[in-house]
Amino acid sequence: MPELPEVETVLRGLQPHLEGQVIARAEARRPDLRWPLPPDLVQVLTGARVVALRRRSKYILAELQDRGSLLLHLGMSGRMLIEDQAQGGFHRDPAILPRHDHVVFWTDRGTRITFNDARRFGMVDLVAPGASHPLLAHLGPEPLSDGFTPEVLIAAFAGRRSPVKTALLDQRIVAGLGNIYVSEALHRAGIDPRRAAGRIGAARIAALTGHIRDVLTEAIAAGGSSLRDHRQATGELGYFQHAFRVYDREGAPCPRPGCPGAIRRIVQSARSSYFCPQCQK
Repeated sequence: MPELPEVETVLRGLQPHLEGQVIARAEARRPDLRWPLPPDLVQVLTGARVVALRRRSKYILAELQDRGSLLLHLGMSGRMLIEDQAQGGFHRDPAILPRHDHVVFWTDRGTRITFNDARRFGMVDLVAPGASHPLLAHLGPEPLSDGFTPEVLIAAFAGRRSPVKTALLDQRIVAGLGNIYVSEALHRAGIDPRRAAGRIGAARIAALTGHIRDVLTEAIAAGGSSLRDHRQATGELGYFQHAFRVYDREGAPCPRPGCPGAIRRIVQSARSSYFCPQCQK
């Protein structure tokens, strides 16, 4: 499932091709993905100007002038494909089959944007003008925003008996974090993923806040992590997987200088956690 850096990377790839453009034509080629598509999706999109693109947690929102917003989630295998004739177009991987092109629209500049989703766990929905979407209603602060501070995380962890790994995956505490980047941030902070969130001192939580920001920033700069399905909007792979310290490195030596430990894998809340039992306490 794409996490914040992958979604942010896709968003940034879409912005120069979609922001400020008018959707001249739209097609919905099936009635549903994970959930039914809005029956008026094509009607709302056709002729709409995309005022801005933004990300909230793992969702992409295209703000439409006077028509609300288009809400997208990539699911497990969703991809946004761009064919911009003004820039010579992009090479399309032949493994990305056209039969999985489910929502397609063309801008007045001739750019074709395609939501391709082989497994159909993604979603496309509309948000009415001035309304909020239930999927966004209870999300916590963005970890790269000014609202994500040590004080906010300290308050969110206070009294919690759940493991810190589980707490950080709770989208009500902080939005957009997923399995990969929580594992990486906890290793950098030297915090055992099994430790109760409410039993971590303020100084360590403050350091963890900084490590979360650093890991996400580095991952975005690398184009995200391509483990199976993720591609940037240009079709390029992300490269942060080559910088993983612990994720998917079970049995490898701990990369922390001077640490004699080896990376261990455990299962928490049906998700794999990777950590070093020697230096993460």
